[in-house]
Amino acid sequence: MFGGGGGGRKPLDYEELNENVKKVQYAVRGELYLRASELQKEGKKIIFTNVGNPHALGQKPLTFPRQVVALCQAPFLLDDPNVGLIFPADAIARAKHYLAMAPGGLGAYSDSRGIPGIRKEVAEFIERRDGYPSDPELIYLTDGASKGVMQMLNTIIRNERDGILVPVPQYPLYSAAISLFGGSLVPYYLEEEANWGLDFVNLRQTVASARSKGITVRAMVIINPGNPTGQCLSEGNIKELLKFCFHENLVLLADEVYQQNIYQDERPFISARKVLFDMGPPMSREVQLVSFHTVSKGYWGECGQRGGYFEMTNLPPKVMPL
Repeated sequence: MFGGGGGGRKPLDYEELNENVKKVQYAVRGELYLRASELQKEGKKIIFTNVGNPHALGQKPLTFPRQVVALCQAPFLLDDPNVGLIFPADAIARAKHYLAMAPGGLGAYSDSRGIPGIRKEVAEFIERRDGYPSDPELIYLTDGASKGVMQMLNTIIRNERDGILVPVPQYPLYSAAISLFGGSLVPYYLEEEANWGLDFVNLRQTVASARSKGITVRAMVIINPGNPTGQCLSEGNIKELLKFCFHENLVLLADEVYQQNIYQDERPFISARKVLFDMGPPMSREVQLVSFHTVSKGYWGECGQRGGYFEMTNLPPKVMPL
């Protein structure tokens, strides 16, 4: 016979859930979003700006990537003698190029890090952007940048005494994920008067205060370009924060998903990776850096298609298979 019947609590009753899950507050599915959804059902007109979702707000998808994806998802179309009447030659060629990298098609499992040929192309993009070679073996393709962020936070956080520096204002994925994985959020405040830059006096005080409470600060998050603030960190600011991470022995998690959404030439996007390599040794060999990017933002805006990557810099080989 099975015990536990009757009126006792069941494993998935609210009172029995993982406390870390109950602590999570995430703007994508938090109280404000749920209330807005209720108002929408009542007939109220609601414009959802809790998350970047350009296609939902009227942005049309780019034709070329959708054509390539369509052909890759339905490769039998490539055998149709009329395929050239429906799809342009460059989309057909690109679809064949990608399908050749995935002999089992898109429905088959790939390498756990993603299709090697795609990772090689990501590495080539990074090299063109930064002017420094990138190793495809240090790149992981992910189900959007958010999954990569969560994977890294889950790897870094060991217990509730491990702290993660997160900017305020921030994209609430970070506070939610830190709660979920049982770590400690250590907020640091951006300086609005300094174009939402970093105040390193305040930053050092924040770390010292956290450590005085027994928190081991292990990583620092930057969101560049900023979300929701929209600023680009200056090269000088990035140099200082890399020096800060070097001296404080912190992993730098660089959320750079809005790097194509730049509208002011005088404040260009500069990747943390480029600045790190420009600085040379010992910084360029010592600072541990993980950089994130996605197809959900930029020109693509393909939030629902899901695609992203993270690249690891200066992490030991023993960590790579984890």
